[in-house]
Amino acid sequence: MDAPPVSKSLSRKSNSFSLHSPSLNTLRLRRIFDIFDCNGDGLITVDEISQALGRLGLEAAPSELESTIRSHITPGSDGLRFEDFCAMHREIDETIGDYDGVAETIDAGDREESDLREAFKVFDENGDGYISAKELQAVLDKLGLVEGKEMARVEQMIGSFDRNRDGRVDFTEFKDMMRSVTMKDLRPQ
Repeated sequence: MDAPPVSKSLSRKSNSFSLHSPSLNTLRLRRIFDIFDCNGDGLITVDEISQALGRLGLEAAPSELESTIRSHITPGSDGLRFEDFCAMHREIDETIGDYDGVAETIDAGDREESDLREAFKVFDENGDGYISAKELQAVLDKLGLVEGKEMARVEQMIGSFDRNRDGRVDFTEFKDMMRSVTMKDLRPQ
């Protein structure tokens, strides 16, 4: 049985939909999966994805969302497992393709740098080149994470990677943080 076509509301073209670094992409997908998995049962239901998208201010027609998600749920399961979620992401990414229709020729190091810059911009809401505790808290709160409610925890997160102790994370510190987290999170257990 063929999967239904990807919803237009889910398929806006973007040059940063998929990160080019496999380890960063896997980490990003795991974090997104964990955010969507509201009850922590290792499965994402249609309702959980719908709620998470709503918190992020993204709208998708319920019938199209349900059709797209249900086509990727393993038979006998109540929701998407992480592997199902990755497969759905790959299919959507392949459907969308390169944003300009031309394969990128950037080497892996440049792609990783570009991906990290895109990720940094998400957190650097005022565009000043730094991530403050307030900016980090705002993003975590938008994602519905409990850390977004506690400034002390947010400040501790910033402090863990703030090498020059100026109370904020610059791009170099952010890169170190992402590479550190990537390596730890992707090691076999």
